[in-house]
Amino acid sequence: MFKKMLAAGVAVAGFTSFAWADSHSMTVGVSWSNFQEERWKTDEAAIKGALEAAGATYVSADAQSSSAKQLSDVESLIAQGVDALIILAQDSAAIGPAVDAAAAEGIPVVGYDRLIEDSRAFYLTFDNVEVGRMQARAVFEAQPEGNYVMIKGSPTDPNADFLRGGQQEVLQEAIDAGKITIVDEAYTDGWLPANAQRNMEQILTANDNNVDAVVASNDGTAGGVVAALTAQGMEGIPVSGQDGDHAALNRVAKGTQTVSVWKDARELGKAAGEIAVALAGGTEMSAVEGAQEWTSPGGTVLTAKFLAPVPVTADNLTVVTDAGWITQEALCQGVTDGPAPCN
Repeated sequence: MFKKMLAAGVAVAGFTSFAWADSHSMTVGVSWSNFQEERWKTDEAAIKGALEAAGATYVSADAQSSSAKQLSDVESLIAQGVDALIILAQDSAAIGPAVDAAAAEGIPVVGYDRLIEDSRAFYLTFDNVEVGRMQARAVFEAQPEGNYVMIKGSPTDPNADFLRGGQQEVLQEAIDAGKITIVDEAYTDGWLPANAQRNMEQILTANDNNVDAVVASNDGTAGGVVAALTAQGMEGIPVSGQDGDHAALNRVAKGTQTVSVWKDARELGKAAGEIAVALAGGTEMSAVEGAQEWTSPGGTVLTAKFLAPVPVTADNLTVVTDAGWITQEALCQGVTDGPAPCN
């Protein structure tokens, strides 16, 4: 009911400022699954920046890791009169009614970073299968044989399985050759570092600390893993992560984490804001720059856009300082005679 047509002559494809019929100010609502992870603050700032550039208003809600609260949050955002929704789904299987409610009001939905298995939602994310491959490649290069542990993401997040699939692709040949043995793996409820640490502690106990490498699926879980390893005097064995969290990049500089696959949240957030504005203005999903038809593992055909991730290791840490993602001071805190630029 709140959708308005763009005034004549406004260039949708360029995502420039929008003039709205009857002076209606565009509002984009963002439903966050939680704000516990460092990276979402960066995503939010980028979304706000894109909306501000388009003359749109930002409103949001934090589901605090509750799928039930997220549904009520979306209802509240719709009641506030949003023209588009960006949803970071807490539980992809439970978010359906929120998409139904938005569709009933003609409000476009952008599924942000996590798959929403619904063709009515535009899917925007990084290539998470490739992220998994990058994680496994970096760990395998550092430790091409031995006992591996796989610390997966949340069981309610499809990304956890996308990542795991990419990891397996890289490791399968060495597994088949008997060079690598996956001694255990565990999902991490809510992606919470404390849960990852507890899982890792239990796995270390069960295997008498006979673990040579850990493929952890994000930087939060990697932090929990490193804490468990450190408590056993095992810090320094290869551990992967993703997101480019500042603490994780500092661990890479220190040598306690092997790789953080950097997904520049500034680019993802900017794209989300621009796409939400375009869709609210009447642009077809297929007309969004970089959009492609993509079939989910569940068989749903969606319109999606995938951004490219970058693996950051001790060999290329300058890429994140050069990009202004992290200061040299923050990256190199507590590091002595480390890799560039910490040397």
